Amino acid sequence: MRRLFIGLALLCSAQLSLALSPYLHGAKLPAAELSAQLSQVESKLKAEGFTVLGKHLPKGLEGQGTLVVSDPQTLQAIRGLGTGSGIVAAGIRVGVSKDGTVSYMNPDYWHRAYLRGQFAGTEAAVKSLQQRLLKALGEGAGYGGDVPQNDLANYRYMFGMERFDAPNTELAKHASFEDAVKAVQANLTRGVGDTHRVYEVVMPTEKMAVFGVSMDSASDGEGWWVNKIGADRPAALPYEVFIVDNKVYALYARYRIALAWPALGMGQFMGIINAPEAIRSTLVRVATPG
Repeated sequence: MRRLFIGLALLCSAQLSLALSPYLHGAKLPAAELSAQLSQVESKLKAEGFTVLGKHLPKGLEGQGTLVVSDPQTLQAIRGLGTGSGIVAAGIRVGVSKDGTVSYMNPDYWHRAYLRGQFAGTEAAVKSLQQRLLKALGEGAGYGGDVPQNDLANYRYMFGMERFDAPNTELAKHASFEDAVKAVQANLTRGVGDTHRVYEVVMPTEKMAVFGVSMDSASDGEGWWVNKIGADRPAALPYEVFIVDNKVYALYARYRIALAWPALGMGQFMGIINAPEAIRSTLVRVATPG
């Protein structure tokens, strides 16, 4: 019986060790204005070869911001995948809070989810990315819940909810890739649906692109629902809209929110029951020709 208990304990320990958290803590910054803290983090990232794509200061979530950066190795790995949906993984999100807390998306977690069956082809680039983020930002303790790593490629919050490639990810279809990009760019520049562009990565040869979208509406923007489920993970935002060939997509929120908040209780999820369709409605407007 003692051997059985020991075996079960070892099995549980092994399973736990294979679980991944969506975010990693960085070294805490000294007290300062948020703008100064973001500048400090930006300098650290640039020193490790990252390119800053944009900055997100979400409405309704005062005192926190996100820097989105890109990494040449990661972008090259995404180019080589041969499937356009991988472009959604191009932006690397780093969160900063006014109390000096620094956090960043765990590439091993997010890229397993976003690249799915093709993750193995980018694993070396992801490991390199993770090491350089650790060097730039420090520490690396995980938080935000956990998901077994083998579940991430086919992740969904619960039975009946969407996965990465659910049909309702598609927002709009255009005559060409170029038309799709122009439509999204124009709509974000005009602030359609009370949105604005945080960043963009466009790969015209591969006919794929991704845009970080800030949803700023006081009534149905990101502020209201994030405050209900936990505003302690700024590296969860911004939301992505991506283009593959002539179609515009956004991961449906019952997948994208659950992936970013995997420890979310069902009661909390029910408290934002209107968020998935509100988000999709906003992003359809961003994706549709004016």
